Amino acid sequence: MPRSASGGASVDSGIVSGAEERQVSSRVVTLPNLLSMLRLALVPVFLVLLIRGEDSWALLVLVVASTSDFLDGFLARRFDQVTRLGQLLDPAADRLYIFAALLGLASRGLVPWWIVLVVVGRDVFLLGLGVVLANFGFGPLPVHQLGKLATFCLFYALPMIMLGQAFPMLAWWSGPVGWAFGIWGAFLYWWAGIIYAIEAARVIRLSRAKSSAQSDTLEQ
Repeated sequence: MPRSASGGASVDSGIVSGAEERQVSSRVVTLPNLLSMLRLALVPVFLVLLIRGEDSWALLVLVVASTSDFLDGFLARRFDQVTRLGQLLDPAADRLYIFAALLGLASRGLVPWWIVLVVVGRDVFLLGLGVVLANFGFGPLPVHQLGKLATFCLFYALPMIMLGQAFPMLAWWSGPVGWAFGIWGAFLYWWAGIIYAIEAARVIRLSRAKSSAQSDTLEQ
């Protein structure tokens, strides 16, 4: 079992205590998981609608996806159906909707491609950090609150921009609000990434120091 970056035992992609671990099921077929799978299945539908400029329908799909996101979390907690698969599907779905919205809007020239590169580049950067940590026997770093805030900003910035395209009479306020959330979210996204990098360097340095101390002890 890989170690966590914070020193605990890892479960799936997250690190939880023994009490929490008992509450996480390995079941696949649960109502919350089915809702998460539905949300994932709607990602390509959302992207196609967005590329074709059918913003009202794309927003409707996004509303359905957001509602299912709330429901699967509520049902999982209410009926004790928190699963390891669900812990993977939920953040994956959030990121895929962000990527789909960015790609769809950028393909129509509504957002610059550099924003797409900034957001996608950060996740590629974190993927690289994960590989490095895995090579040292660590699981992924715990999710930072700043990263959650950044995802929240991006997740709501893009629909605000879409809202102005679907209903031009609202563009005067939805556009500026959407861009404010988007730029702030992109900044926080990388800020959180830098914090993850600093933490990864710290745990790797401590791991090396511990290994070195153990080698010295054995030699004596």
